[in-house]
Amino acid sequence: MTFDMSLFKNIPIKRISETFNVQFRTEFFNILNRPNFSPPTDNNIIFDGDGNLVGNAGTIDSTSTTSRQIQFALKVVW
Repeated sequence: MTFDMSLFKNIPIKRISETFNVQFRTEFFNILNRPNFSPPTDNNIIFDGDGNLVGNAGTIDSTSTTSRQIQFALKVVW
């Protein structure tokens, strides 16, 4: 589970037009930076053919989501 968040500030500019706005946006993706691990698909064999335990069985080696990402944007609304 990831939590995303967005903050924005509308700045009206009446000199250009009554409806002209500039919007400054900041968007955060996976704001808590929580890792979501993928299932161990490459290491899903617990015992080999002789019944011996495989050393890297069940090792988690990847995540299913990206780390925290932040983006800034300037949007012009006419």
